[in-house]
Amino acid sequence: MKARINKAVLLGGMQTVQNVIITKASLPILSNVLLETQENGLRLTATDLDIGITCLIPVDIQEVGAVTIPAKRFGDIIKELPGETIQIMTKKNNQVTIEADSCQFKVMGLAREEFPKLPEFKDKEVIRLEQGELKEMLRLTSFAVSVDETRYVLNGILFKITKNTLTLVATDGKRLAVAEKKLPAGSNAEISIIIPLKTVHELNRNLKDEGQLSLVLGSNQVLFELGAVTVISRLIEGEFPDYKQVIPIATENKLHLKRDDFLLAVKRAALLSTPDYQAVKLEVFKNKLVISKSTPDIGESREELQMTYQGKELVIGFNPAYLVDVLKNLIEEFIELELTDTEKPGVIRINGYTYIVLPMRLS
Repeated sequence: MKARINKAVLLGGMQTVQNVIITKASLPILSNVLLETQENGLRLTATDLDIGITCLIPVDIQEVGAVTIPAKRFGDIIKELPGETIQIMTKKNNQVTIEADSCQFKVMGLAREEFPKLPEFKDKEVIRLEQGELKEMLRLTSFAVSVDETRYVLNGILFKITKNTLTLVATDGKRLAVAEKKLPAGSNAEISIIIPLKTVHELNRNLKDEGQLSLVLGSNQVLFELGAVTVISRLIEGEFPDYKQVIPIATENKLHLKRDDFLLAVKRAALLSTPDYQAVKLEVFKNKLVISKSTPDIGESREELQMTYQGKELVIGFNPAYLVDVLKNLIEEFIELELTDTEKPGVIRINGYTYIVLPMRLS
């Protein structure tokens, strides 16, 4: 292989694939990135066996070929090389020569045959989705994914397409986030899969605000093609809980709040939270919300917010992190928080999005 490439383009490609690379892998090859020439550029590939990511970048190819090279060392070298253009050459013993201006590095690689093959998705149905819509839906659900590995089925997002509707669902047992979008008429696909959180993070990093993506479902694997970047992932096997059962019927008892003011007030109250005293108290009065926090041996805070509310007065406690997570990801100026009782969940519903959070007992 022999190719000339722009330094910034190569660095961008490495940054795209490097997040899945395991630096201290039990298999040395998993610490490497695969470089292989193709008709229309140089393809970089990395995998940890659960998720694989490829990125195609433009290069001037003088000789075709492929090699794998330690990813971290390769990235560090590229970063420090002088000039704007880099030349990469490989020899039969998998030695990679990297040159820029008068600087030269020689690094030992491993043969491409040792690199795990990513699964192929031939003759499978392709589902087209809008990148911007999926990016927004992931933003509004991914923070609610469980990180408790004892409930493995909750360590990802339920990704469901049925009746021209795309639904994403995430829960950790204490909160639930559901985002729905209508698909164009004629989208007859019916799927229900659970995508691991690591894959969700890679999608979040690479999705654009515009353009389409292709989704292809294999046997226990899924492929997302986002232009020059392709993400392939194993799926989480198991039955996702029936989330519809826990969504309360809408109530008229709604607090009409300015989202930014509510977010900042909760963040300020949370400054006094400790692992033993997490809950922030919300005291709901007619057209006034009092947000307070009292922690023994630490201190207390109290803040009033004006709002519109005509329901019954009540006092309820919430984990502030669970409120902050949703409020900072919404973009609406005003939100409505549904509260019915001290021991019933709080609910936020906005344009096809539902967020449910369980209350905490106040000390």
